[in-house]
Amino acid sequence: MSGLYIERRGRGDIPLVMLHGWAMHGGILAPLADALDARFDMYVVDLPGHGHSRDSKVPLDPLACARAIADDVPPAAWLGWSMGGLVALVAALELGNHVRAVVPVCSTPRFVRADDWPQGNDIAMVQKLAADLDADYKATVDRFIALEALGSADPKTETRKLKDEAYARGEPDPRVLMEGLRLLEATDLRPRLGELRQPNLWIAGRRDRIVHPEAMRWSAQAADGRFEEINAGHAPFIGHADDLARVITLFTEPHA
Repeated sequence: MSGLYIERRGRGDIPLVMLHGWAMHGGILAPLADALDARFDMYVVDLPGHGHSRDSKVPLDPLACARAIADDVPPAAWLGWSMGGLVALVAALELGNHVRAVVPVCSTPRFVRADDWPQGNDIAMVQKLAADLDADYKATVDRFIALEALGSADPKTETRKLKDEAYARGEPDPRVLMEGLRLLEATDLRPRLGELRQPNLWIAGRRDRIVHPEAMRWSAQAADGRFEEINAGHAPFIGHADDLARVITLFTEPHA
């Protein structure tokens, strides 16, 4: 048994796996799940070390996570927000027909900047987060949440909502938080985007200050996919859930 917590939601018939970002849990996606309720049969995952999966023995490795999730869900479209997008992409690349479509939301195949990737984040930011985790991981998570809310129409409200939800299912495992930062620092899926055979939709937040929309536009082109932009920050399911749900539904229904 994987020990992963997967909440099943929705009254519809389109299977959809939903994956959260770093330091969060599946509950953070509740506004989007509510907006998708009528059309989708959702499998909302708490990744290892997060939320109700805090004690799961599955490593926070994209392929290990994808395999463990696939064992417990039917073939489906996979949606991943932020770090969860890496898991969804690896699932699409490695698990073949089990992933019918892939939808990265404010997620990028490479998180940190490089000479050939100016859209990435300064690696010093990730390294500082890692260094600060040892001293005060709650304060570190709070600072990252504040970064996530930057660029939203109401950053104070969005920060408060994200903070309120972050610990609603208990505290994440600090060891796994460190593994997540290493994952963000080391992963580069850009060379493999051309291998994607599933329909793919890249949804960016126009005001996102963590994942640059141009990184997602480039990724959609490299994967022969579709790019959509919502007038939101890094967490578009807060305040823009209906807009996000509309784009996801229009894309997913033909591939159900």
